[in-house]
Amino acid sequence: MILYEYPFNERIRSVMRLEYLFKRLFAFAGATDAMQQHVALSVLFEIMDSCDRSEVRTGILQDIDKQKTNLEAYRHYPDVDIVALNQAIADLERVSAALSGTGRIGQTTRENEWLMSLKNRFSIPGGTSQMDMPSYSAWQLFPEQERKTALLNWIKPFMPLYDGVAQVLKMLREASHPVDATTQDGGVYQEMLGGKVYQLIRVWVPEHIRTYPEISANKYIIWIRFHQFSPEQKTELVTSPVAFKIALCNV
Repeated sequence: MILYEYPFNERIRSVMRLEYLFKRLFAFAGATDAMQQHVALSVLFEIMDSCDRSEVRTGILQDIDKQKTNLEAYRHYPDVDIVALNQAIADLERVSAALSGTGRIGQTTRENEWLMSLKNRFSIPGGTSQMDMPSYSAWQLFPEQERKTALLNWIKPFMPLYDGVAQVLKMLREASHPVDATTQDGGVYQEMLGGKVYQLIRVWVPEHIRTYPEISANKYIIWIRFHQFSPEQKTELVTSPVAFKIALCNV
């Protein structure tokens, strides 16, 4: 099944966007081809811009503290695996300490003047061409492993941020199990929440039906409409019943 996710608030939306960027970064960072490394650099610069806002780290640390507090409450439950609980809390503390003590996120990478001048060129269409930045063209001709090593070293200072993002979303996603659901009349699914607060909706759709959900939600109601592409590459509302799975997550 294909998974789609929708955040209830801007904090989780920002964290999920960072996760998306890190996934793209890791996909290209391990390459030795200069063109793929070019994509990795462009994504790294996007991450730099995304984490410049102070509330990004503050929000992640607050979520980690909240998760730690919730886990501590389970110590008095009779059937809790204390070893697993202690390990989960230790993981949260490790990630929190690393993220708290980094100063400005990615500071050592930002101190590379040449890299920052390259970042400025990336904002200009075609700005990294040989005529505009010959030093970058020269760098792309360096031995493959040398370029790869440099790229991984530039990424390393951002890893505490990635660990924080991964930890927050892992705990959130594991907070709820999926249940079966079906669209109602007109191809729409609606669920009343009665003011109960959630942070994330997860929707699993069967791959073979080639449809995708458009989700809107607040603390009172969830609306899900399923669409599919026509042969003319236009979107069409699916009016026949769609069976799917849904999970509402909150920590």
